[in-house]
Amino acid sequence: MLDELRPMAVFAKTVEAGSFRAAAAALRLSPSVVSHHVAQLEARLGVALLYRSTRRLSLTREGERLFQAARAMIAAAEEGIDSLAHQAGEPAGELRVVAPSVLVSATLSDDLAAFAGHFPKIRLSLMFSDRRHDLFDGGVDVAIRMGLLKSSSLKAKKLFEVRRVLVAAASYVANMPRPRKPADLAKWDWLQLNPVHKSAILKKKSGAPVEVVFTPRLTVDDGLALYRLSKAGLGLAMVPEFMATGDLAKGSVEVVLPDWALDAVSVYAVWPPNAPRESLTARFIGFLDSRARGRRKLEGAPIVKS
Repeated sequence: MLDELRPMAVFAKTVEAGSFRAAAAALRLSPSVVSHHVAQLEARLGVALLYRSTRRLSLTREGERLFQAARAMIAAAEEGIDSLAHQAGEPAGELRVVAPSVLVSATLSDDLAAFAGHFPKIRLSLMFSDRRHDLFDGGVDVAIRMGLLKSSSLKAKKLFEVRRVLVAAASYVANMPRPRKPADLAKWDWLQLNPVHKSAILKKKSGAPVEVVFTPRLTVDDGLALYRLSKAGLGLAMVPEFMATGDLAKGSVEVVLPDWALDAVSVYAVWPPNAPRESLTARFIGFLDSRARGRRKLEGAPIVKS
């Protein structure tokens, strides 16, 4: 039985990674060793577990059943290890986290650094990407996500909110008629973060919100690139306020219609529902939540509800 556990773990990692080469990199093995373990498991069980092609791997029906069992086995083992580490007072292991690239320059980076310093035996694997990753198939423990969450079986914890501003380069604004209301922006050049922004909703302290529907001049899938293109003079962009603070102070970028505001964007931690309460995942999320609450207390802001 013990001889089958290692091949099962390698098999599960191969499925999560999507290829023998990616699994080998994650496991620090050679692709031939990974392939050997999977083939050994298939031979022992007398069934095919994976369909292999030059482009991708896919599971057979038997492979799907074994993958679910292997994931449960690994989760149980990790829970036991995490529990022992918790009792010993020094959590250890690997935590895989993905977050939007736009948050690289936000307080999240400070939080990640603080967590790494506080728990030196936890190995962090960080990936900043504006593409949403599948937590079940992507081998990710925690995803930090911005904006509205789709209904799913995943667990979520609201951490904080990010204020947004509508900005454009000062050189671009100088060449346009000074706007007085949101409708005046309909013929301006708009830059769109794909697939998030389809329109802009602005509101004053009193009165109903106003929606500006636009056809983007340019569409981009990275928040930092969106801001830099706007800063270069290509048009309007809705971006987190912290991203533009320095340029706003210099005057190279301006807030357009400063009397009108965009809604803030919520930031969540999202994780699989089967993560044990004492796991590294739970400890990580609790740490981020504590840091966020501490900042709100210093700022005198209301506590954000989950």
